[in-house]
Amino acid sequence: MSATQPTALTALARTAEPHTALRRFLALDAVVTGANGLAYLAASGPLGRLLGVAPGLLLALGAFLAAYAAGVGLLASRARPAALPVRVVIEANLAWAAVSCLALALWLSPTAAGAVWTVLQALTVAGFAALQHLALKARQH
Repeated sequence: MSATQPTALTALARTAEPHTALRRFLALDAVVTGANGLAYLAASGPLGRLLGVAPGLLLALGAFLAAYAAGVGLLASRARPAALPVRVVIEANLAWAAVSCLALALWLSPTAAGAVWTVLQALTVAGFAALQHLALKARQH
């Protein structure tokens, strides 16, 4: 790990405290994921047409994302989130990003907006995983 990584991480989290940085990255993940899930639940029809994805799939994904966001939010609310659940969140985020890309390549046939959205949300989720991993690692040192 380079000497600049902790500095960049603390700048992103706006704190030098590793526990606070980790909690902030988890909370950000929960808020963004929850908003995405609620949007899928509330507007699966219009979003389905825009993205070229079946509304039923968006409803199912919305329910999953809302529940996942609640769990990540609960974890973020802990003063010192336990390492194992944080690792589960990191791995789940990486799996989501990978499956999103595979789905785009193998079985989804989205509109151009849907293809862009799929890639952007996969990159966002992978970014959350990276930030959470770095914060967890910094906390352990």
